[in-house]
Amino acid sequence: MELKVSSLADRPEMLGPVQDMPDTWPGFATQDPVGNAHYGRIPVEFPEYVLFAQDERGQVVAHAYSVPFALHADGRGGLPARGWDQVLVWAFADQRSGARPDTVSAISIVIAPHAQGLGLSGRMLAAMRDSARAKGFTEVVAPVRPNAKHLEPHTPIEEYAHRVREEDGLPYDPWLRVHARAGASIERVAPASMTVAGSLAEWRRWTGLPFDTQGDIEVPGALVPVRCEPERDYAVYVEPNVWMRHRL
Repeated sequence: MELKVSSLADRPEMLGPVQDMPDTWPGFATQDPVGNAHYGRIPVEFPEYVLFAQDERGQVVAHAYSVPFALHADGRGGLPARGWDQVLVWAFADQRSGARPDTVSAISIVIAPHAQGLGLSGRMLAAMRDSARAKGFTEVVAPVRPNAKHLEPHTPIEEYAHRVREEDGLPYDPWLRVHARAGASIERVAPASMTVAGSLAEWRRWTGLPFDTQGDIEVPGALVPVRCEPERDYAVYVEPNVWMRHRL
């Protein structure tokens, strides 16, 4: 597929098509309040950190969001246990305070459903790395959502993240493997990277499941089980991610 990759800073008229591109996120995954508060701000407030790809017909088939932040500011220094949620909060707090960023964090790489399986995610990751390098950054970090972990919701994330293939020593998980092939290494697990909490009625609406049983509920697309508390009328999903570091 012939691709043209641009940034929203260079092509602001493409904001609508980028935001409207279909995706395959599980419904519950878009209910994280931190994400809801910040994700939509990225293309508006950090357009130079939003890349998108168009095919030969000009259709948007992929986009990559990232944010700059001050990882080495006082009180930080390490990649946070709260992963995706925390880095979004830091990035917009730094923007508000005028703190000088020293690191770029990947936030998402999304491929349109009809274009999946064509290697676009690796190409967008390479474009993100190139863009960060051109801005003078020396590293990109990523709170990676392992895309096959949902098939093993009860496997501990530490075990899953460090599992490798015998034939080449690369990560077992396909999305972790894309990052590793691009030169990234696993830094640590982010055990509470995203948190989605809601009433049982909300979880039923998001998933179509009954949510009437006490304990851990397996939900399609979830990396770990969702904890259900019928007597208290709530369920909570705490998603682990894997921090990977790209030296540029």
